[in-house]
Amino acid sequence: MSIKKFALIVAALAATASTASADSYFEIGTNRDRGTILDLGLVRADADGIVSIYDYTNGVQGALLGSKTVFAGANPDVRVNVGNNNAYAVLAVLEVNGQAVTSKDFDLVK
Repeated sequence: MSIKKFALIVAALAATASTASADSYFEIGTNRDRGTILDLGLVRADADGIVSIYDYTNGVQGALLGSKTVFAGANPDVRVNVGNNNAYAVLAVLEVNGQAVTSKDFDLVK
């Protein structure tokens, strides 16, 4: 396979992936209050899925802290129980049909 053909295939796949998840996102900013409940505000999902929250201290995905089911469309006031943890940052990952469609990292502040 030529490099040009390979590049075209990669570009087509990237375009398809970005349009498939274009309607899935976390609406809020990047700072969240530290506590046992993480308030994510509005989460929009292309289809029913799961938001998983991971420790993201030092920019490395760590332990799963909690998860919450979301439904297709707008999910207002999404709150995830993350228990007592020592994380200074977390990574929220939205999965639909077992595939990560969007993610966002948050700094936890007091």
